Amino acid sequence: MNIDPGGATGLVGLNPPQREAVLHAEGPLVVFAGAGSGKTRVITHRVAHLVTEHGVAPWNILAVTFTNKAAREMKERLERLIGGSATRDLWVGTFHATCARLLRRYAKEVGIARDFSIYDDADSRAMVKRVLRDQGLDDKRYPPKQVSGRIQREKQEVRGPDQMIVGNVYDEIIQRVYAAYEQQMKKAGALDFGDLIYRLVLAIEGDPALRGELTRRFRYLLVDEFQDTNHVQYRLVRAIAAAHRNVTVVGDDDQGIYRWRGADRRNILNFKDEFSDAHIIKLEQNYRSTQRILRAAHAVISLASHREPKELWTENEEGAPITVVQCRDERHEAELVVEAVRQLRIAGRSLEDMAVFYRIHAQSRVFEEELRRSSVPYRIIGGMRFYDRAEIKDMLAYLRLLSNPADDVSLLRIINTPSRGIGKKSLERLMDRAAGSGRGLFETVREAAAEKGGPAKRLGAFVEMMDGFSRQLAEGASLAAVGYAIFADSGYEGWLKEQDTAESDARTQNIQELLGAIQLAEEEDPELDLAGFLEQVTLDTTEDASDGAEEKLTLMTVHAAKGLEFPVVVTAGLEEDMFPFKRQQEGTDPEALEEERRLAYVAFTRAEERLMLTWASARRVFGQLRPMSISRFLLELPQDDVQWVGRRQSAPPRPARPASSYGRGYGGGGYGGGGHGAPRTREPAPREVAPGDSYVDMDDGSDLSVGIRVGMPVRHRKFGLGRIVTIKPTSPPRVDVEFRGEDGGRDVRTIQVSYLQPA
Repeated sequence: MNIDPGGATGLVGLNPPQREAVLHAEGPLVVFAGAGSGKTRVITHRVAHLVTEHGVAPWNILAVTFTNKAAREMKERLERLIGGSATRDLWVGTFHATCARLLRRYAKEVGIARDFSIYDDADSRAMVKRVLRDQGLDDKRYPPKQVSGRIQREKQEVRGPDQMIVGNVYDEIIQRVYAAYEQQMKKAGALDFGDLIYRLVLAIEGDPALRGELTRRFRYLLVDEFQDTNHVQYRLVRAIAAAHRNVTVVGDDDQGIYRWRGADRRNILNFKDEFSDAHIIKLEQNYRSTQRILRAAHAVISLASHREPKELWTENEEGAPITVVQCRDERHEAELVVEAVRQLRIAGRSLEDMAVFYRIHAQSRVFEEELRRSSVPYRIIGGMRFYDRAEIKDMLAYLRLLSNPADDVSLLRIINTPSRGIGKKSLERLMDRAAGSGRGLFETVREAAAEKGGPAKRLGAFVEMMDGFSRQLAEGASLAAVGYAIFADSGYEGWLKEQDTAESDARTQNIQELLGAIQLAEEEDPELDLAGFLEQVTLDTTEDASDGAEEKLTLMTVHAAKGLEFPVVVTAGLEEDMFPFKRQQEGTDPEALEEERRLAYVAFTRAEERLMLTWASARRVFGQLRPMSISRFLLELPQDDVQWVGRRQSAPPRPARPASSYGRGYGGGGYGGGGHGAPRTREPAPREVAPGDSYVDMDDGSDLSVGIRVGMPVRHRKFGLGRIVTIKPTSPPRVDVEFRGEDGGRDVRTIQVSYLQPA
């Protein structure tokens, strides 16, 4: 049905593609909405148009998104467009909230009680733990969090216990636990988060009557952020829309950054496979960023494979150049970023206008320390302050107990962390005993460990472990060495490895960042003792008066930044194996690199007016200072749009399209420990930069351009001229250098970097 645009309401201010999407009447529609292109405006105006111009009853429209915040924003906009009464009858909500509502309404058809309980992640883990106990399985070998995560992944793939793919004995045990878990959940009258969608999909697909009922109820289905849907969510959309096919999906495959939690951007790329008559519209006009920022973002994302071709453009001004700043190390990086913030504030910018992004949570520590040192108030979005994280508090509690054995609070925090089989009742008896005798709790634990029976053996192992750490300190071991020993010998490191989740990986990275900070603090102050370090941490992390300030600088990971925008964005740590980040287990997975490329695109397109990108020639990784190589994403930026800031202020040439894996031609170390090298480039000619154009003054008397890289010509006193072919992630750093042998052949030698000179 064709609608006369002149008679339609709510179309004022829409550009032609937006207008086309809003006016689309019947049949499947795919809207590829680039960053900052007004996709929420399209969804809400389309819903309003269906109600006001097509006469569709509000209760016949279902709009689904991913976050409560997005759902609230959508409802607020719709209230302004069609009024509050009509909006109340619309079905607008997240996948989970919508499915929970439908499950209660159709509980009988689904085969569940209407008053079912919803278990959160902690409840689900507790139920898994109970099942493990009932099955006689050790929860150290089968961590409840890991088992619960596996069950949820099976539900995302719409697989019950009987449909699990079993390839080994471990899978067979998980299958058995999964089946028992489902039985216990049924007895408890409870559903977990995964059930909310999984159970509804099973019911709709298996019950034609229910499927027909929902198809008639929801004549129009709209799904936001479709690139973030997983398999079970896709199946839900397909089941509801299969009959009437009035489904609109909106998203951007270039912003698909949640593969690690089951999202599959192929759902939007391959939508036409399921709905062959789908109409495709691309929203490419960006209303957020300057032209330079968009060109930079496109230069990076255009090298991705398997994407829907599109290029953002804008009528906004050309804007300032992208600033790329080379730093000596992460401490220097933080200093320069905070100095840039200071200069921007002098120029009239509010802290609320600025954000600092990083790839992993552990990177926040050095920024937090520098911001506190400079009295700049800040907030962390999507995370918490570094020293407030549970794993950091755990490690510090071990150290505090070593420093002060009378610290009962620290003792209670770590005596059973990780689990040592020292139960709550045993601890309560020990606390009562300590209170009755007037002795400290650790002294009471030591006394109980010498007795027979009960938890004496486990208490004794704990006391012996802590005494061992104390002996190391007394014998002159460094604080960092003792910290590493605590992490390993306490079982904490192994406990995190057993969990094998993205969260446990992040917690490991945070602890390793702490241990690196301890080592750095000792290097800066050789007289520093344990009490001094703990005092320093406590004073640095105490809330100060600035926390009440209205303005705060925003810190966050790139993942947390999706959907947000700021006039000024700083993205830090753009080095190979840091951003793009590489985990050891990913190897040369090309899709992992593709997602890193999309993350960079997301980071760059959050900026409205100014974009500053930083990289460090060296970075302390797990306590070791390693040479780093510039990120391929920086080398791909259009030269005319970039201001390179460094000692020489020179711009590396843009390379040819890089290999699709991490493992070819790239170098440096990183939190992922990949140990590959940088793209081979010729030394660029220096380029002049106007003194007043940059955010920061880099002329501090140090040569920052001496970062080693694969392909770099070097000279050795004995072997002469050579070329670096491999960079090894060691401390001190070593490289493989190819020299010309006496017979004219190839002579490769491993040499410590300090013995080499740039040729």
